[in-house]
Amino acid sequence: MMLSSRHADTRPPQSPQLRREAWAQRQSARQRRAFCLTVGQLALRSLYRELQLYPKPGLVSLVDSGSHADMDAVTFMRSLFALRHYFIRITQAGMAGKEFAVLKQLGMDAEQTMLQATAGVNTHRGAIFCLGMLCATAGYCHAHGMPLSAAAIRASLLIQWGDGLSRHMQDRKATSHGAQVAQKYAVSGASEEAALGFPSLFELALPRFLQTLGAGCGYDAAAIDTLFALMATINDTNLYHRGGLAGADKVKTSARQFLDAGGSATEDWRERAISCHKVFIQDKLSPGGAADLLAATYFMHGLSYLR
Repeated sequence: MMLSSRHADTRPPQSPQLRREAWAQRQSARQRRAFCLTVGQLALRSLYRELQLYPKPGLVSLVDSGSHADMDAVTFMRSLFALRHYFIRITQAGMAGKEFAVLKQLGMDAEQTMLQATAGVNTHRGAIFCLGMLCATAGYCHAHGMPLSAAAIRASLLIQWGDGLSRHMQDRKATSHGAQVAQKYAVSGASEEAALGFPSLFELALPRFLQTLGAGCGYDAAAIDTLFALMATINDTNLYHRGGLAGADKVKTSARQFLDAGGSATEDWRERAISCHKVFIQDKLSPGGAADLLAATYFMHGLSYLR
């Protein structure tokens, strides 16, 4: 039976060139989605690696809860599961070149998702901000055919969102708890670190991580050296909040002593790190800012293997 003209397909046949272009567009879209998924998975894996590392003075691990009475490894796993879509979405936003306000809103939404999953416990607020911006920048670099090197990521972060990060830093100075602590003790906080392109990550943590890896000391040893280098150097508002100036100074001194004694290159490094862990638990000290930057170090190291 003949179809009526009303139902007949009157579109002109598509040329081979148009079909190839349409196929290429679909293929490109699939590759972009796959890249964003890979970056999101890398961010989650980096946070999990930070969680499983032990001994980490004062911090939550699979072994114990460190200096925290309100959270444990299960709390962290709930948070990670809740954040699984966020890192993909912010990578997609970065790939599309969205303005900082869009990235900021994605981060704020992710914070609420985290707090719902953890019954109000802040497990990953710092990582949501730090890793989120790195994911967005990785997406931006990939979309523009740039390498995923540390230099390209840092430069692109500052060029694309530097102004937004600076305004964010100024806004937080008057409102955020961490910023108020930083102002009280005249130290810089996470927003200042981001506005400068994460110097503690790119100039301290990542080089130290690669140095220990290059010496053949292993992945966990590289992470421990990196964590202690961060503890010895950065002004961590988490520590000033929990232990004041004395507590923050104690962490820096303990970390420097660990590194001066040889860090992970010594046979008894694990015992010395556990001893430091016990002291931090006793004094309720937790270098959460250093932990966030360690996760970011894992992320940047993994990102260098992506294409």
